[in-house]
Amino acid sequence: MIKYPVLFESADEASNRSQRKFLWLVRLEYFLLFVAAFFSLGLSQSRPYYVSYAVVFAASMGLMAYRSIKKPEKTWYQARALAESIKTLTWRFAMRAEPFDDDRGADARRDFRKLLKDVLKTNHSISDALGGLKATGDQLPNEMQTIREFGLDQRKDYYLEHRIADQRSWYEMKAKHNRNAASAWFWISCLAYALGLFFILTRVIDPTYVGWPTEPLVVFASGAVGWTQIKKFNELAAAYSLTAQEIGLTESLIRDTRTNGAFSAAVNEAELAFSREHTQWSARQHQGG
Repeated sequence: MIKYPVLFESADEASNRSQRKFLWLVRLEYFLLFVAAFFSLGLSQSRPYYVSYAVVFAASMGLMAYRSIKKPEKTWYQARALAESIKTLTWRFAMRAEPFDDDRGADARRDFRKLLKDVLKTNHSISDALGGLKATGDQLPNEMQTIREFGLDQRKDYYLEHRIADQRSWYEMKAKHNRNAASAWFWISCLAYALGLFFILTRVIDPTYVGWPTEPLVVFASGAVGWTQIKKFNELAAAYSLTAQEIGLTESLIRDTRTNGAFSAAVNEAELAFSREHTQWSARQHQGG
């Protein structure tokens, strides 16, 4: 398997870490609001009860303010953009595709280092997120050069197996996962609303009946809807399915290549498809942020 520059590993870890931080902050904020909904029922008239209520509500407000100011999701998006840019540069270099289609290895290595430096400079805003992560290692691993020296047929087979097939499988898996998640959260939201409506109707039938309080159910249902909007399950499922289909078309194009120039153009088209999908993903995330 191809080995990526150490900068990719750092950017990938920074992205994953920021994503986990952002999603856990959202989960915690929703949980605190759910707890606050129970406190709002006035189950006790004691001072400690209302002190606890104030603490929980203030904590949820603090989390909201922290997310609004720090915006950990931006680091997630930017680090992912950096990682994906490095990944596509790596594959272009290893496959002798544009702009590394020069047979002179020294020139290609020079160009790769220059472009890697330019990409890092463009994403200097996430330098803090990269701090403390792995920084020692090759920025141009020997494996990349070894694959680059393969013959045309070897490079085609390698690219089809380790890039095209791998990415197509990933997009198909993610499309299925998001479809299932969208369906699951839809039914969870419906159940919460249905229970809330049922308890309200019991009070309509008998106003003196003390049923289950609806406030926590309303907060839970709202949180489920908010989580679905943040994760964008339906949009991602459709986008990933479309990209998987596009990769299938690119695969046949690569198989039909017979010259280095044609293969370079086909790889370029495939990498543009991956970059285009990621750009659209980033735009969707920013719209929801």
